[in-house]
Amino acid sequence: MNKPKVAIIGASGYAGAELSALIAKHPRLELYGLYVSGASKDAHRKFADLYPMYHGIVDKEIIPLADDNVALDDIKRNADIVCLCTAHDVSMRIAPDFITDDSKRVFDLSGAYRVNDPEFYEKYYGFTHTRLDWLASAVYGLGEWNDKLIRDAKLVAVAGCYPTASLTALKPLFNAGLIREDSMPIINAVSGVSGSGRKASLTSSFCEVSLNPYGVFTHRHRPEISHHLGQKVLFQPHLGNFKRGILATIYVQLKDGVTDEQISQAYHSAYDGRKLVRILSQWPSIRSVAYTPFVDLHWQREDNTLIVGSAIDNLIKGAAGQALQCININCGYDETMGLV
Repeated sequence: MNKPKVAIIGASGYAGAELSALIAKHPRLELYGLYVSGASKDAHRKFADLYPMYHGIVDKEIIPLADDNVALDDIKRNADIVCLCTAHDVSMRIAPDFITDDSKRVFDLSGAYRVNDPEFYEKYYGFTHTRLDWLASAVYGLGEWNDKLIRDAKLVAVAGCYPTASLTALKPLFNAGLIREDSMPIINAVSGVSGSGRKASLTSSFCEVSLNPYGVFTHRHRPEISHHLGQKVLFQPHLGNFKRGILATIYVQLKDGVTDEQISQAYHSAYDGRKLVRILSQWPSIRSVAYTPFVDLHWQREDNTLIVGSAIDNLIKGAAGQALQCININCGYDETMGLV
């Protein structure tokens, strides 16, 4: 049986690099090619020269793309799966162009197709969405919750990192009807600086980062979480002076009369048998999930107030690993293949 060929565009960034390595080591996928924009300084460099830990694993040259570049036509002809680790507006523009027939699939790690609302993109992303037919048909790539839709999707919008940590913690409670309707769950989350991308910036320099909030009331992941939860949330991200990982501490007001047994049942009904979500008997930490594809969850309540801790690696479960989980589901493989 031929292995599906996977092309990765935006391969030199942090998420693209993680995904390139995961695909290269996957037993039933073939890493077809690595690509960056024509203006990238990483063009024509060997991937393993950028990321020396992958010598002998990913030794391909990174190929530049331009509008008139033959590489684009080559990808369209020969790649079965295209993964986009590109800017939001770029993904919006190019993602549908790779779906040239019913066998082609695109997995977009940007935010370009995550919310089926054109006004969302003008308000939070600063561009006008022009691919509204594909926006309406794209499937949100949250593996534990949308696997049935992901199986048949042509375009999967891989869930964001903060939304992955937050929705994994909140959706069992919401779906079980345990959250008080007139309340707004509060998500206090901290991310490592790799979430800001690989490009050098004063705001994400280790010498400058301490522990600070950002995006107060304006972060684009807040409406993404609210949209896919079905209830408005208050979300406040923070930047921490560590490389990778997200720790979200979530405060929930429960309905009157909700019991510990109902909370436990909600989580176990959702995640028993799902190998990438671990319900712990202790509070999760970033150390426990760094370099892994897991979501670690723990909760504790006092009266009607519930606190849930959720930890992920932002580059794996929050990006590349989530993409591979969705690819596995779409291809009919075990969702953990190449991850666990």
